[in-house]
Amino acid sequence: MRIAFRFKLLPFIATVLVVALGIALGNWQERRAAQKIALEHKLAAGNAAAPVLVGAAPLDADAIAWRRVAVTGQFVPGWPVYLDNRPYQGRPGFYVLMPFHIAGSGMHVLVERGWLPLNLAARDRLPAYGTPQGTVTIEGIARLNAGHVMSLGAAPSLRPNAIVQNAEVAQVAADSGLAMQPFVLEQSSPSIPPAGDDGLIRDWPAPSLGVEKHRGYAFQWYSLALMAGLFFIFNGYRSGINSGSKHAKPV
Repeated sequence: MRIAFRFKLLPFIATVLVVALGIALGNWQERRAAQKIALEHKLAAGNAAAPVLVGAAPLDADAIAWRRVAVTGQFVPGWPVYLDNRPYQGRPGFYVLMPFHIAGSGMHVLVERGWLPLNLAARDRLPAYGTPQGTVTIEGIARLNAGHVMSLGAAPSLRPNAIVQNAEVAQVAADSGLAMQPFVLEQSSPSIPPAGDDGLIRDWPAPSLGVEKHRGYAFQWYSLALMAGLFFIFNGYRSGINSGSKHAKPV
């Protein structure tokens, strides 16, 4: 029995395409994992560094993202916005967003103040919570946005006390008429000086970076490329064996 490799053009083209696709997508997932690792390092460095003082000068959102920040001023209590569908420990609830007027300026920063539980008997009846009066200092983490949940249709115009799925800084600035820094301050500390218990929970979920998920996807794509190549080689030799058997002379 003669063993030979039988080349077929169409299976070869299909194999090249699958291998190229698998390698390309595997490389893309590896790059995503590298980006998440870089973000992990940025988070660690930001937590270790002293807080960045937020003032009137607009800051670069990408440069300040995931840094600890501190700001002094006053909350604007007339413009709260509530983000719906934000569960905490399995309980439904809201995140409270409120503009914060930066002292000595016309600039504001949008603060994600904390979590409130949902009133199951009356969805639009929010639990009472406190808002500090006068000048206070708060600290937190700068984020590009307040997080997103799935929503259908166009985002509605915002108004004071609106309950919405998502709210972007630019939208709050446009609808409220307030000049805003281009990031959200995820408040982590109570106000200074203390204003008593405001009734908000600030046990924020850690960002889900998913490095291992991207590496797992990369392994799957690379495996697909490898299996496609091996299948083409195996099938070529099998075809060669079968062809040789048909043409072998009987003894």
